[in-house]
Amino acid sequence: MSKTEIQTDKAPTPVAAFSQGVVKNGILQVAGQVGFDPATGEIVGDTVAEQTRQALRNVVAVLEAGGSSLADVMMMRVYLTDTAHFADMNKVYDEFMTEKPFPARTTVYVGLPAKLLVEIDALAVLD
Repeated sequence: MSKTEIQTDKAPTPVAAFSQGVVKNGILQVAGQVGFDPATGEIVGDTVAEQTRQALRNVVAVLEAGGSSLADVMMMRVYLTDTAHFADMNKVYDEFMTEKPFPARTTVYVGLPAKLLVEIDALAVLD
């Protein structure tokens, strides 16, 4: 079966050879999204809360472009640069996750390019 690229101007354009999202066999994988404003390409805010909010908006934009929503997400992965940011990220994450059952989630700590504090990807199953 072939895979289909998902692309939207409501999420940042990738700066390397990857798609914003890809669908195959009813599974939509959203590439890691960071706190870039898709209109300007600039990082939104200096705090992990501001960047998490924008990263999740970008995830939602790609999901919607693929005919999906947060309700279809089975797995979220959150990448943080600092363990001290966990609580602030989690507060914003909870603003978006309002529908049970919630997706499974993994949070890991990584290095990201300068000034980026969080990256989030998602895996959704389409009906």
